[in-house]
Amino acid sequence: MKTYGLSGKSGTGKSYNASELCGRMHIPAIIDDGLYIYGSSIAAGISAKKQETRIGAVKTALFMDNGHCAQVRAAIRRTKPDSILILGTSDDMVEKIADRLGLPQPSRIIHIEDITTKAQRNKASKERKEDGTHIIPAPTFEVKRQFSGYFLDPKRSFRTGGFRRPLAAEKTVVRPTFSYLGHYEISDKVVSDIVHLMAQATPGVANVLWVSSQNSDEGMYIRVVLQFEYGCKVRTAALAMQRAIHDEVAYMTAFNVLGVEVEIRGFKFK
Repeated sequence: MKTYGLSGKSGTGKSYNASELCGRMHIPAIIDDGLYIYGSSIAAGISAKKQETRIGAVKTALFMDNGHCAQVRAAIRRTKPDSILILGTSDDMVEKIADRLGLPQPSRIIHIEDITTKAQRNKASKERKEDGTHIIPAPTFEVKRQFSGYFLDPKRSFRTGGFRRPLAAEKTVVRPTFSYLGHYEISDKVVSDIVHLMAQATPGVANVLWVSSQNSDEGMYIRVVLQFEYGCKVRTAALAMQRAIHDEVAYMTAFNVLGVEVEIRGFKFK
């Protein structure tokens, strides 16, 4: 297995450019901020961007937790990539991560200055400082479970790769837990209001009788009790309402909606 490094100061665009670099060098796997990304999937790991403090984020990025480290080591053995790109804020950090994960020391460490212009690095730094945003080089659906509610935004740049398992150059923008913007919470009323709006727009739904939502680190589960109009196609209306709630809550709140349960409790006669 060959190991490569991509080194550069925080906020200079390493994660943004990692996928394209892997495409050019035919590297199927990335180690970035505590995550092991293989192809277009997060195969293992915990994102450092999900930690509540910067110190915690650094420890996660360096795989200091034995359980976290063992999980990623096992995933690497299972997927057997022929090469891996390790991202770090310095050459020393790249080498420490390789050592911690039991990987060969990098045969080559590329510096962010070698693959980007000064203007590109300045733009990346400005976005980090002003918006508090970070890039994860993986598709949104892969990232969303760890970052439910943290303003996910996909940045797609599809390219064809030449490696065994194509690495989609799709990126996801997040605002980490330790961002100066603080925590992000959605009240039950917000979810209820969205459900009521969807009920008004869905043919066959007469009234919303009850709404509840349960949150966890992985996402949100929603349960609604509805009254339908007599004579409507109940199954069709219920499925349409279920899909509308799922899509709109996910879109408007950035929460990972784990499920929507719709209970039918009676009919309204005109």
